[in-house]
Amino acid sequence: MLDAQRAKEVAPAAVFKVRGLRWWIIGLVFLATLINFIDRLTISVLAPVITKQLGLSNLQFASITTWFLVAYAASQALSGKLYDRLGTRRGFTLSILVWSSAAIAHAFARGLASLSCFRFVLGLGEAGNWPGAAKIVSEWFPVRQRAFAMGIFNSGVCVGFIVATPLIVWLQSQFGWRTTFLVTGTLGFGWLGLWLLFYETPERHSAITQEEYSLIAQDRFSSTAVQKMGWLKLLRYRQVWAIVLSRFLTDPVWWLYLTWLPLYLSRVRGFSLAQIGFFAWMPYVAADAGSLAGGWASGRLIRHGWTANRARKTVIIVGAVLMSAGIPAALANNAMVALAFIGVVTFGFQSWINNVQTMPSDFFPSYAVASVAGLGGLGAGIGAILYTLTTGWVTDHFSYTPILIVAGLLPVLGTVILLVLAGPIRPVTIE
Repeated sequence: MLDAQRAKEVAPAAVFKVRGLRWWIIGLVFLATLINFIDRLTISVLAPVITKQLGLSNLQFASITTWFLVAYAASQALSGKLYDRLGTRRGFTLSILVWSSAAIAHAFARGLASLSCFRFVLGLGEAGNWPGAAKIVSEWFPVRQRAFAMGIFNSGVCVGFIVATPLIVWLQSQFGWRTTFLVTGTLGFGWLGLWLLFYETPERHSAITQEEYSLIAQDRFSSTAVQKMGWLKLLRYRQVWAIVLSRFLTDPVWWLYLTWLPLYLSRVRGFSLAQIGFFAWMPYVAADAGSLAGGWASGRLIRHGWTANRARKTVIIVGAVLMSAGIPAALANNAMVALAFIGVVTFGFQSWINNVQTMPSDFFPSYAVASVAGLGGLGAGIGAILYTLTTGWVTDHFSYTPILIVAGLLPVLGTVILLVLAGPIRPVTIE
């Protein structure tokens, strides 16, 4: 670990200092994540309108989402490597330029092919948000605060859905779905101005205090040399496989509700578009609470003397158990009861994922964190692609019930694999 003396030698000097600067930094990442999900969710919220206007079946709508996920999965791994090479400042700049341009382009779609193309480019850009955020957390936060920091930026996902659903429904009702894409797509360019104005790494940021830099530096790996760790080398570590396989099995649960909830409420529960705007955000309020609660809980346990290994695994297990609420959601006769159970699932997933996404920084030095996080995102994306296509086919031929039941079982399997394969959560020895 870097000691306080080393921190004094590295931390930049400046007249103007900001106390708790790391919380402002993670707030900026939260805002990017919120915009990311508004852009991503626009097509999901408008799915009942777009599928009807363009005459798309469930399987065709799934194929549009699949093109996004193909790009998203591949770009998770590529973006992770890119962020480790270019750094977080330039990496985020490139990501948001790509995804905001693609989001705007949706307004000019004319059919299945063009929508699929624009979703593909959107996936390329949006994927960088997660390995980039994981790297920022590892650079800016001590171990005991990382899961909570993950919770803050990940809550942008949930707030994005809460904000996006009524906003998109209102924009569509007033201006049509094409103008809606134009409005939501421009948000990222405003964020980019703030990013370029205010963000630097801790070593380069002139506003960081000496005390804060010392706090951040105390939990870093002892080696300060930047090494190159390719994917093949990273895949020699069982901890990487534990993250990849667990996310392959568990992340599809999140994508299921993220992609299909509006259509499920419309076609199975009989909701109108206005009712979707009123009610579909509720599971994401629960998800927001889970995002913050999961990060807070593991951090609090660590402050009370628990090891990071015991604290993170406890929260992960609880989250996996909560996600099994997808089974009673499938069987409930009342729509609001089903929606409540779905809220339990989203709460559990966000508490689960916040601690799993912290594990790359628990295991590996900062120069490999984004790459490991990106490989985890690749596994998540492949799992989501397979489950999304399966959902489209099954719902066209049968119903949503088997899909929701299986989704209640997958997180338990994913968590067992994670805990067995990863072993103790502690820094690995880099060869």
